[in-house]
Amino acid sequence: MFSFSYKNRIAFNYILSTGLLISVVFFTIYAITLYSINKHINDDILEESGEYLKQIEIDSNNAYLIQVDEWRESDNNRVNVNPVFVQFLDNNNKLIDKSPNLKKMQLQLHKDDKDNLFVDSYLNKQPIRQIQIPLFDKDKKVGYLFVAMSLDEAILILSNLRNTLFIAFPLILLLLFFIARLIAGRSIKPVTLITETSRRITTDNLKGRIILPQNKDELYVLSKTINNLLDRIENAVEREKQFTSDASHELRTPLTVLKGTLEVLVRKTRSQSEYEDKINFSISEVNRLNNLVDQLLLLARFENHKQTLRIEKIYLNAIILDVLTLYSSKINDKKIEVFHDFTKDYFIKSDNYLVSTIISNVISNAIKYSNQNGKISINLTKNGSKTICSISDNGIGIASEDLGKILNPFYRSNPTFHPEIKGSGLGLSIVERITKLLDIEFKIESDLNRGTHVYFIF
Repeated sequence: MFSFSYKNRIAFNYILSTGLLISVVFFTIYAITLYSINKHINDDILEESGEYLKQIEIDSNNAYLIQVDEWRESDNNRVNVNPVFVQFLDNNNKLIDKSPNLKKMQLQLHKDDKDNLFVDSYLNKQPIRQIQIPLFDKDKKVGYLFVAMSLDEAILILSNLRNTLFIAFPLILLLLFFIARLIAGRSIKPVTLITETSRRITTDNLKGRIILPQNKDELYVLSKTINNLLDRIENAVEREKQFTSDASHELRTPLTVLKGTLEVLVRKTRSQSEYEDKINFSISEVNRLNNLVDQLLLLARFENHKQTLRIEKIYLNAIILDVLTLYSSKINDKKIEVFHDFTKDYFIKSDNYLVSTIISNVISNAIKYSNQNGKISINLTKNGSKTICSISDNGIGIASEDLGKILNPFYRSNPTFHPEIKGSGLGLSIVERITKLLDIEFKIESDLNRGTHVYFIF
């Protein structure tokens, strides 16, 4: 017995539907044949009845006379070709005459409600079909004409046909099952290939891909979709590995500095001011480490798509002013001139915390990478249904070859040229993830040593 595999299920469903169709066809063939045979027999009986009715005459005593010689001769001519049984009864239901082939037998008289109707009965245990036709003279019944024909041939034909169909039906289904199974096996061959390829793919081997079928059908689309999925999984795994490596490195650096500072402190007794300097430095490194951990956790939430959005109507002007207030001391330290001209109030529907985060990160970068006495310009404008926020600075800028990389986690553009500028390289990565999450269009343009322009289109 075959295992009920997918291939066998396809074949089984195929023969199930085909079997139903064949059953309908076979039933139709049998019904048409049955109807044709019955109609042919009925027509023959009616034709014979018409011939015998022509040979009947009614006498003056309300009795009918049969032209015996004529109908016997006619009957003898037909008996060997088409066995017809004929019988005459008078008005007292007594036999007047009958065809020789009836011999000692007699056709059965049925009730009046069977008059002129075809009735199936038996003659000497053989099936026949008969009709009893009442004979009238001026609305008075004077007798009956009986005409009957044997059903042996019809039953034999129908029996042979029925047996043939019953035998052919399971044989056809069995043959169709093997044919359908063969066709299904070839049809699902790409699925087997997909399964084999998928088994070879592991976290250590993500390079394997499914060979696309030649026919661009549903299996082609499935194979291509799985390949695209594998591409995304491979990229995600690579990003995770890189992220883990970079995160370990970035966390290790402030911890190493902090450990070294504390080890220096315990080597010998130092002055009060030296202790205060080292402790303040250690606190700044702890703050830096704490900020880095916060950013890593925020980035991890976006990676896992677990960030819960709280969409509400927020006041964009207020968010920008709050961020500027937050960084006011750094702005004053570098004597940066900030320009913002909000001609009106701008409201958007988004997540307040996440919008504050991206605005804060970009303004923080603008301050960080601006020169002493630099300038930062913040503008809000409306273009149809879109609200545009642009943040520009005239700082050190970004090299053109680094513009495509700065959105990668932990990537920093030429940090060796500006070692005094501290950073983790996570800010713009977080900005990109948040804008994708909130469906905000994010653009960044920059020229080296001329400044950077960032656009948020809400």
